[in-house]
Amino acid sequence: MPCKLLNLCEYETHKLVRIQSVRLGSLKWTFNGVILMFICIMMLWNKEYQEHDYVVSSVTAKVKGVALTSLPDVGDIVWDVVDYSGPSQGKNSFFVVTNVIVTKKQRQGKCPEVPPYGKVCRTDEDCVKGFWDQHSHGVQTGACVKFDVTRKTCEVSAWCPIESKKKPPKPALLASAENFTVLIKNNIRFPNFNFMRRNILPEMTESYLKRCQFNRHTDSSCPIFRLGDIVKEAKENFSEMAVEGGVIGIQIKWDCNLDGFLRNCLPKYSFRRLDEKESNRTLYPGLSFRFARYQTEKGVEERTLFKAFGIRFDVMVFGEAGKFSIIQLIIFIGSTLSYYTLTTVFIDWLIGTSCYSKEARQNYSEKKVESVQDRKQCILCVSFVDENHIRVVKKSHKKSLQQVKPISVHPCKDDTGHLSAMVGVLQKGNNIIDKPSQVLPRPNRPAWCLCGCCLPSTHPQEQLCCRQSIGRCITTSTLFEQLVLSRPLLEAVLLYREPLSDLTEGEQRIAALRNCSYRQYISWRIGAPPRESIPVMPSCSVWRIREEYPSQEGEYTV
Repeated sequence: MPCKLLNLCEYETHKLVRIQSVRLGSLKWTFNGVILMFICIMMLWNKEYQEHDYVVSSVTAKVKGVALTSLPDVGDIVWDVVDYSGPSQGKNSFFVVTNVIVTKKQRQGKCPEVPPYGKVCRTDEDCVKGFWDQHSHGVQTGACVKFDVTRKTCEVSAWCPIESKKKPPKPALLASAENFTVLIKNNIRFPNFNFMRRNILPEMTESYLKRCQFNRHTDSSCPIFRLGDIVKEAKENFSEMAVEGGVIGIQIKWDCNLDGFLRNCLPKYSFRRLDEKESNRTLYPGLSFRFARYQTEKGVEERTLFKAFGIRFDVMVFGEAGKFSIIQLIIFIGSTLSYYTLTTVFIDWLIGTSCYSKEARQNYSEKKVESVQDRKQCILCVSFVDENHIRVVKKSHKKSLQQVKPISVHPCKDDTGHLSAMVGVLQKGNNIIDKPSQVLPRPNRPAWCLCGCCLPSTHPQEQLCCRQSIGRCITTSTLFEQLVLSRPLLEAVLLYREPLSDLTEGEQRIAALRNCSYRQYISWRIGAPPRESIPVMPSCSVWRIREEYPSQEGEYTV
């Protein structure tokens, strides 16, 4: 179609087919009701009518507690928050020492390296002066010295004596740390809604915070947590975890509804272990670090080395807030309207199945689907006298039309005009059951002809017989003479269509009778052809009509 400016002022809409059926109508409204219920449930459950924003937060933690330990060769040590908190663990994390290995009175000097980090040697030649690696406790001096009764190792310059214990003591020396408490302060903000809140709620007073402690069942909003309860909520045993240490995640989830009287924005706490707890499944289980306490003894600097094991607590904040938005509601409704097409798809499928008769399915398909054929593809329809249906085929430039396989088959649709004409013939007293016309077989019958009355043709679309099997030709039928070749009937049809037409003798009148005879045959044998198809007459019928109403010049356009 050529592009014109007026095309912008055109409107196109879909074609609808209305089926009068109580069963299908009830099924349609039932499905639409189910879909509407599903959409409403999903909208309310997932709050699809809201605009959402994600949380921005900050976290601080304050640990409180005191523990007393008795260390061999060291004595009693009191651990307060300064001692057991350890170094900073980064953003949103805090650390609590639960176990230690102590190496006391270390001084700068020379001593044998501890196996397996030190190389076992026999002579000084086995040691390299100045050598060290990432596992060494010091720098080799080049000497091979006695480590114990049976072994020698390379001597190193280091803090001596070197730490020799590998495994932490059991039970953990600071197992009482499970009674320590931590105050977690969490401030959140939802930027899109300019909404701020913290986990210390407005209704919490100073006296309440001094006596409250988190409990999943009795006080789930208190921001003060007992460390033993945190580990227990993570389904772990504090006494076992305290030996080698580990990592616990404290998850704070803010699921906020900021709609009017439904406003609700409270934190929910959950806990889980983040590291691998089985020692036999990992090379470096637990969590540890080293620190030292220095002192001077008789002018010589000494230190006590502590290898501290403990639990790191990572506070992770998640959250989302929602608030009613008319734009989001419109978007959701628009996106869910497509669900109603499921009803159409299901009912169309139901009609196409065996639940309906073949005739009903064919009728519905013809009403609903309008086929538009490519102009390069010519679709033809043919009818055989020994079949009670119409074949639709594609035009072929190589095969004869007699041999082309059909792409679809349609029932014959009777033409009421021909039925009336037949009644008129009977009323005139014409005997239809006369002897059949004597049409002699043609001597040069082509191979595709099965009735014996067709003429050869070089065009494949003209190579069509009136039959699919060998038998009598349709041109020998008495009805062929009465309905197709009868001059009075053809003249009456012409006058019916054009009451003022001139039917005087001449070439023009013969051509009009010939064309009317073609139409009479098509209306009789094919009726109303399927949409977008061109009816084709068999060769025997075409030439029988042409013999009855010949062209003086012997040329035929149709």
